[in-house]
Amino acid sequence: MKLSITALALALSLPSSHAFTTPASSVVPTASGRYETRISMNIPTPTASGGATPEEIQEAANNEPPPASFFELQRASVRAATQAINDGKTLLEVEFPPLPAQVLDMDDVSAYDVAKANVNLALDFARSFVSTNEIKGDVAVMLPDESECNIMLEDLKLESKPYPGVRLTSLRRSEEGDTRIFKPENLLIGLMGRGSGGTVKPIEGVGMYIIVVASAQELPDVEELYEQIKNPKEGEKEPVIVFYNLKLDVLRGDLGAPAFPGKDFQDRFLSRVKPVYYLRTRQYSRSVSQPPFIINFQGCLFRSYPGHFQTLLDTGTGRYRKVVGNDLRPALGEFKEQLTDALREEGAIAKKEEEGALFGFLRTGYKTTTWWEEEREDASLEWRT
Repeated sequence: MKLSITALALALSLPSSHAFTTPASSVVPTASGRYETRISMNIPTPTASGGATPEEIQEAANNEPPPASFFELQRASVRAATQAINDGKTLLEVEFPPLPAQVLDMDDVSAYDVAKANVNLALDFARSFVSTNEIKGDVAVMLPDESECNIMLEDLKLESKPYPGVRLTSLRRSEEGDTRIFKPENLLIGLMGRGSGGTVKPIEGVGMYIIVVASAQELPDVEELYEQIKNPKEGEKEPVIVFYNLKLDVLRGDLGAPAFPGKDFQDRFLSRVKPVYYLRTRQYSRSVSQPPFIINFQGCLFRSYPGHFQTLLDTGTGRYRKVVGNDLRPALGEFKEQLTDALREEGAIAKKEEEGALFGFLRTGYKTTTWWEEEREDASLEWRT
């Protein structure tokens, strides 16, 4: 039996037992140079509207811990996006697990269940920006095409305008009055892979577009939308585009494959997307020469704009320990090595000199980055800062 919407909604209100840390805490350096989590009760997050200086906001974001619940997560992601918009950023990435870890691991949770959870979260995110100083106009949550949007509206029992100032619509839309169910021209456009044929258009009166449930093949439609809105009329603000839980790291790996956009799409467009709220967990295993012979460990790469990227090690107690802060987003290989170095410091695994250079090389190989994580001449650094 598939997970019901009620069960999903309940899951969204519950913190994962092993995914997030305590809400009223901060990660601070100790005298020894290591980091520890300290409890700080009822201390508000510094904001510009509250009189905080940019330095105080930066310091608070650098030490912000992962959220303890989805309620805290939504508040933090909205705060980070708001700060980025105020700093003039218009291409934003928000990325986090849409369901608690124990729910995602259930056998009867499908990709469509995850998609519905993402749409619900995106709608809540959108409501926070209606009629604000940052966004002038409505907020549109956009699925790739009309058929997906219609199915989602029916399954979630929603109207196309579920809340005041919020719309649930699609990137590709037919001309008004076109009620055909099957549109052969859309099939030809998809097979040719050369633009949307004019079906991607801005929406009058919308100041923020939130893109959900899009694949790598559908990302060029987002670029097509951006090209149409990036130069607003005099006196108007440029609309904001939010890439919401699209797993851009995974989608970038598809670029250059047959029937997918070329690798130049990363350099031309995706590299300009700023990760303003980013939370990705990773699990690893490592063999050792003594019992238990296999060590399982996991960590979290976390960023809340304008803070830096935090490499956090799971302590096994439901909390994370900050290992290092990175001004530039670390590659996945570098992130894993930072976690491994932290285990070496704790004596959980052998140090590099004890392990031997050859054995260490055989573990990691000569290449620890993917092609899009390397410095590329035509790429922006926005995605790493």
